[in-house]
Amino acid sequence: MEVANNVTEFVFLGLSQDPGAQLMLFALFLLFYLVILVGNLLILLTVLADPRLHTPMYFFLSNLSFVDIAYSSATAPKMMADFVSENKTISYGGCIAQMFTFHFFGCAEIFVLTVMAFDRYAAICQPLRYTTIMSANVCTVLASLSWLGALGHSFVQTLLTFQLPFCNAQVIDHYFCDVHPVLKLACADTTLVNMLVVANSGLISLGCFLILLASYTVILFSLRKRSAESRRKALSTCGSHLTVVTFFFVPCIFIYLRPSTTFPLDKAVSVFYTTITPMLNPLIYTLRNEDVKNAMKRLWNRKFSLKEKQKG
Repeated sequence: MEVANNVTEFVFLGLSQDPGAQLMLFALFLLFYLVILVGNLLILLTVLADPRLHTPMYFFLSNLSFVDIAYSSATAPKMMADFVSENKTISYGGCIAQMFTFHFFGCAEIFVLTVMAFDRYAAICQPLRYTTIMSANVCTVLASLSWLGALGHSFVQTLLTFQLPFCNAQVIDHYFCDVHPVLKLACADTTLVNMLVVANSGLISLGCFLILLASYTVILFSLRKRSAESRRKALSTCGSHLTVVTFFFVPCIFIYLRPSTTFPLDKAVSVFYTTITPMLNPLIYTLRNEDVKNAMKRLWNRKFSLKEKQKG
């Protein structure tokens, strides 16, 4: 990536230039980030600690929780630091690292959500073959492919962006280093790169979203022959998953499935899939999932019982 350019750092405009608004935003996003960390760590610990949750569904849910922590951490700490700092800069190398990390974990989330939909399809539509289809080896392979695919996507995305020269423009009209805002600063023709970015990011988001919708359509049709209790449980699980999918994929498609044009709405939309969705994931999966809630109760009761024994 050694490209001749005059830029050693970039300056973020951020979400707001109003000092009062920045303090309010700092407090708000600090709360959001703490909820993301606590909620997703709680899911990770619960799944690891409870043997009853050592199933494919919760294996992928724990992957999703880890991704959410890392994904939000790619942007949130820097954004919060900029709210209380006059120096809203990031080094050239830091910008590369942030873009790579953000797209790596963002794409991993897309692939993990897609694999989770396949797991639900196998569980509901192929119940007799489920343990064979989603064996431990298959789960490991699917998770590994998700992470390797995300690594390849992020490497290509970052390389496409930073192989371009940057001359004098340094101000990024955003709160983190994303592809479209950074491409606007390049002092070269970005037409081809824009098309490749749409193919790399936009089509991955759209393609996985269509696969998800197709899988849940098949699931909904298959539920017509089930008992009322089976339908209720399946719809509860799939409903929470569909909520997460919609919150995450629709903003991603809006941002990445278009040429390198930016709108005033982009920063607000980006907040939704970089911060709001990772915060909602643990709330949706715990409040609407009886297995997770019961496992958390057992974990809490076990901890309480140990304290009582120590006192006794």
